Amino acid sequence: MTDLSKRRLKTWIRLLGVTRGAENHLRDYLRRAHGTTLPRFDVMAALWRKRDGVTMSELSRLLLVSNGNATAVVDRLEADGMVRREAEDGDRRRIRVRLTPEGLEAFEIMALGHEAEVDAIFGQMSETDLEALRDILSRAVRHA
Repeated sequence: MTDLSKRRLKTWIRLLGVTRGAENHLRDYLRRAHGTTLPRFDVMAALWRKRDGVTMSELSRLLLVSNGNATAVVDRLEADGMVRREAEDGDRRRIRVRLTPEGLEAFEIMALGHEAEVDAIFGQMSETDLEALRDILSRAVRHA
């Protein structure tokens, strides 16, 4: 290994640490403040962006999870009245999922708090820092 490759490896480990730390903080925040989980929040966020709803397969692709994992989360959200399932064009095999009005309201409240928490996590970074980090990360992604 070269010195540069070792530094890249250390950078990768640092990125993982920062990501996991932020994710754990957000999981804890959502549990304490809203009695929910990060997967539930992620599903609701995807449905908030796609107001007309999505099929279960589309939802799984959007979230990069298996159909089974998406179904389990949607089942719980549906039981809580946050989402509803509808047969698409009368075809009971194609199910479209969308937020209910209650789910939309609950998500928007959670999203405000989530944004504030993310803002606090990155609060020590200036606008210049953030732009530089985004640029650096975008270059790394191109090579992945």
